[in-house]
Amino acid sequence: MTGRDKTFYEGTDPWGIKVSMVETKEVELPEQMQRAMAAQAEAERERRAKVVHAEGEYQASEKLAKAAHVISTEPAALQLRYLQTLSGIATDRSNIILFPLPMDLLSGFLPRANPEKK
Repeated sequence: MTGRDKTFYEGTDPWGIKVSMVETKEVELPEQMQRAMAAQAEAERERRAKVVHAEGEYQASEKLAKAAHVISTEPAALQLRYLQTLSGIATDRSNIILFPLPMDLLSGFLPRANPEKK
């Protein structure tokens, strides 16, 4: 028994009427109703797309937070990431690469200010 048949039986049984056959030939909805239904369907598709996109963004942010935690707790992980980034930049020969180095690493190469020479 289909949902449509069940609906008919539930509506007619209390009256003692048995529906033996129902036939639908052609139903034409007004153009305004068709446009409203199409707009509703489009809005539902957009809603689903936004939900999927938001879920993806949320999952990506969770992964980034975990990665940031690992990098902040493991100094070697940060240096490895730095080297991977440099390797990626170096593959394109048209780039000019500037290496940002920590000041403590450069302190041995920089002249020290000597107050006695002034």
